[in-house]
Amino acid sequence: MNTPVALLIFRRPDLTEQVFAAIAAARPPLLLVISDWPTQPTDQAKCLEARRIATQVTWPCEVRICFASEHMGCKLRVSSGLDWVFSQVEEAIILEDDCLPHPTFFRFCEEMLAHFRNDGRIGHISGSNFQKGFQRSPYSYYFSRHMSIWGWATWRRAWRDYDVEMRLWPQLRDAGWQTDMLGSAQEARRLEAGWNMVHAGQVDTWDSQWHFCRLSQGTYGVTPNVNLISNLGFRSDALHTRYVFDPFAEQPLQEMTFPLAHPPYVICDDLSDQRYAELAFPIFRFHPRRIAALIAARFRRVNGTK
Repeated sequence: MNTPVALLIFRRPDLTEQVFAAIAAARPPLLLVISDWPTQPTDQAKCLEARRIATQVTWPCEVRICFASEHMGCKLRVSSGLDWVFSQVEEAIILEDDCLPHPTFFRFCEEMLAHFRNDGRIGHISGSNFQKGFQRSPYSYYFSRHMSIWGWATWRRAWRDYDVEMRLWPQLRDAGWQTDMLGSAQEARRLEAGWNMVHAGQVDTWDSQWHFCRLSQGTYGVTPNVNLISNLGFRSDALHTRYVFDPFAEQPLQEMTFPLAHPPYVICDDLSDQRYAELAFPIFRFHPRRIAALIAARFRRVNGTK
C-alpha cells in the first residue's frame, strides 16, 4: 500500500482500537491523525487514550499528528484537519474512528484514486454501499451524486473546492439550481432544508458542505457495488448517529474482488441514487422500503445479529 491514510478520532478509544487495527493490517506508509479535544473532564482521559492507540504504529510508517488543545467542534475540527491533510499530500484515504473497513477497502480506494486521478468528473471515492444487495450493472462500482463519508478517499484537486461556510449556497438556492444539481425535486427539497441550517450555522457538521461542494462542481462520486464499511458508532456517545435502529447502522462487510471491472462509461446511476434517497432522507420516511428496512434493523438488534 502506498496511499496515505488520515484517521479522525475523538473520545471513543474502543472504536479507535478496532479501526486502527484494520489500518495496521493495511500498513500504509504515512498515517495522519486528527483529534479534537473534549469539553467535559470525564472525556479527556478517553481522548488521550484514543490518541495513544492511534499513534502506536508497529510497521514502517511515518505518523503526523494534528491534535487540538481546546475544543473546536465537529465542523471546524474536521474541516481544518482535512485542510491540514491536503496541504501535505496529493491524495488520501480517510477514516473516522467508528468506520470499520473491510481489508479490500484500502486496495479499492488506492486503485480508484489512481484510475481517476486526472479525471475532473470524479471528486469522491466512497467505501459504503447502501443498496442492500441491489446491483444494476455487472461492474465493480457505479457513479453517484451522493457522497458517503463513512470511509472515503479524494484528491487535493477536489478538496481545494471545499468551503466549510457554503458561501455559494444562497446564490444557487435563490436561482433554483437545487433540482438541477440533484436530479430530483424531492431530494432537492430535503437537502435545501438541511443546507439552509448548515449555512446558518445551526448544525455542527462538515460533511453536508462537502456534498454540496461536489454537486455544485458537477462531479460524481464512485460507490462500490459491495459494502466495504461498517459504521459501529450508532450509540449514545455519538454526535450525530445516535439512532441505534438506523437501517445503515453496522452493515455487514463484504469483500471487493479484483481485478476491478470498470464501467465503460461515466453516467450517474439515478435508480441506485433514488433507492438510497428513499432510505436516507426523511422526506421518504413513509416509503415502504424505508419502513421495511427499519423493521429489519430492529429485528437484528433484538436477535443480536448484524
